[in-house]
Amino acid sequence: MPELRKDPILGRWVIIAGERAKRHKDFAHAPAALPEGVCPFCAGNEHMSAPEIFSLKDEAGNWQLRVVPSISPFMESGRDFWKKGRGPYDLRSASGSHEMVIETPQHVANMADLDDHAIKDVLAVYRGRMLELEKTVYLKSVLVFKNYGRAAGAGLNHSCSQLIATPVNFKRVKEELEGARFYYETHERCVFCDIVKQELETSARIVLDEQGFAAFVPFAPRFPFEVWVVPKKHGADFYKSDDAALDGLAGLLKKLLSKIKAALGDPAYNYVIHTAPFRRPQAGYWSTIEDDFHWHMEIIPHLDQPAGFEWGTGFYICPAMPEEAAKILRDA
Repeated sequence: MPELRKDPILGRWVIIAGERAKRHKDFAHAPAALPEGVCPFCAGNEHMSAPEIFSLKDEAGNWQLRVVPSISPFMESGRDFWKKGRGPYDLRSASGSHEMVIETPQHVANMADLDDHAIKDVLAVYRGRMLELEKTVYLKSVLVFKNYGRAAGAGLNHSCSQLIATPVNFKRVKEELEGARFYYETHERCVFCDIVKQELETSARIVLDEQGFAAFVPFAPRFPFEVWVVPKKHGADFYKSDDAALDGLAGLLKKLLSKIKAALGDPAYNYVIHTAPFRRPQAGYWSTIEDDFHWHMEIIPHLDQPAGFEWGTGFYICPAMPEEAAKILRDA
């Protein structure tokens, strides 16, 4: 069974999933194209995946979107939650949830090729599943992410994304939370709101500005052509977005992913949604999180690969000027 182990120096949680262990040859460099064959996510092959948690159906009763448990989960639902300590080490059960969102019954690989309505359905299902997972009292955080293409970690050529809910906070999101709180304590404003305002005023790194969202290449990107999508209306929680916001995000996401596909030659990419953790008031409760944090989406095309310097220092080297990258995407 997988378990969570905490690095006592960095405070970083690691999922130890021994049953997912791979032989050394499984880690060899894989070809860029995924093999075609029988796809377990296509309509008619429902028996090849776990029983569905949720589905959206059309008037004829045919499913248009399904949510199923991962067949190889990082976190496992239905497990008793426990904590242990061993000297300087902390351990917790990997109790949580790991779900696959199968975004279309057709064998379509890239979300850029779905229509706005289908993308809106995907976003609405993210929202619904987050609201459901919030009811589990020991869960703290949920991450939505997409892997498209082999280089980004995808295992199938079928448009899908994943939700993972955990009983601990994610280190990357925690760093953003702490940075946002520090900025708020210093300036009495949300740093994300200030960034959006600055990007819209200068416009040099803006890719799209419409439907209540700003899509821009960050001032200090980690990766070439990295893009952030931030709602212009302040809000800490993605899952509290209303239907109008999801409509706007779906339209913008369709255009943005299509631009990335056209400008960069259909690269592999990841996207993640960073939303505030579930709040369960207790001693030392973070009372300003609704004011200082701002949910957002990060999209990272796989055009470059971190090497020894990046791993050893925590610095990133971005070989593309963000202003030029934004112009290329704008013009695509």
